[in-house]
Amino acid sequence: MPIITAKNLTKYYKVHQKEPGLMGSLKSLVSRKYYDVKAVDDISFEIEEGELIGFIGPNGAGKTTTLKMLSGLLYPTSGQVRVLGFEPWKRDHKYLKQMSLVMGQKNQLWWDLPAQESFVLNKEIYEVPDEQYKKTLGDLVELLDVKDVLNIQVRKLSLGQRMKCELIAALLHSPKVLFLDEPTIGLDVVMQKAMRDFIAEYNKKYKATIILTSHYMEDVKKLAKRVVIIDHGKIIFDGKLKDIIDKYAEHKILTLEFSEEFPREKLEKFGEIDSWEYPRAVIKVPRQLASKRAAELLETLPVADINIEEPPIEAIIRRVFSRK
Repeated sequence: MPIITAKNLTKYYKVHQKEPGLMGSLKSLVSRKYYDVKAVDDISFEIEEGELIGFIGPNGAGKTTTLKMLSGLLYPTSGQVRVLGFEPWKRDHKYLKQMSLVMGQKNQLWWDLPAQESFVLNKEIYEVPDEQYKKTLGDLVELLDVKDVLNIQVRKLSLGQRMKCELIAALLHSPKVLFLDEPTIGLDVVMQKAMRDFIAEYNKKYKATIILTSHYMEDVKKLAKRVVIIDHGKIIFDGKLKDIIDKYAEHKILTLEFSEEFPREKLEKFGEIDSWEYPRAVIKVPRQLASKRAAELLETLPVADINIEEPPIEAIIRRVFSRK
């Protein structure tokens, strides 16, 4: 049975439309005009226990709005959603003790207190037993390697250290469902990898169900086996990351090294040249012809080395959005 079920989930916002200028401002005081913005438009999906889902899309696509409805922060305009058997917007205490929402641009830690103090407060809010609190805190501190910063004021921590402590605060009550909204935003590449490693380990160790949104495709590639792509409030893809490549990537990339020089024109007939600087060249060829083109190149030109790769997933995702 799915842990999360959304059926025809929809969220509209009423937005005030003001005419320009002073007269427009005065008119809006007397008679306001509104229009509907479809943040989430009739989406449906199911998520099984222990799944780690990549939820991706451009800015304004509806990712964060969807997470807020799943976590109970927003009431849907229409449709149905159940998480762990609960209707999230009812904010049932039993539900809140089993889920957690982490937003990369929002703080839950007390700014002027050490993170340790916020952890104790969360322990009391979620009624975590003493022994469970000590064990969970110890495990999380070890996994995230933050033992030396727990007693430092949060405002004095680096962004990476603060995000690690934010995660600990969100996970102290061992939630069964975790919503992560841009957890690596603003972090350097080293800290991004550390956060990805932690999320993967947490998912594996605790069998938590995780929905992850991120603008960094590396997060999705390293963590998610299943990807949901949303654009203009509608789901346009739901499946394995590999299937995106099979469905939308029309070319493969051939990287070549040559043992001697020859005219560029000889290479052009094999595919579209992406870069060319002896002894190296990169060309794009139709997916279905990649093996054939590689064999022809080896027979015809002085190829010293050849490598066949899929195009970067970032480029494929951009292609998906450009088709909409």
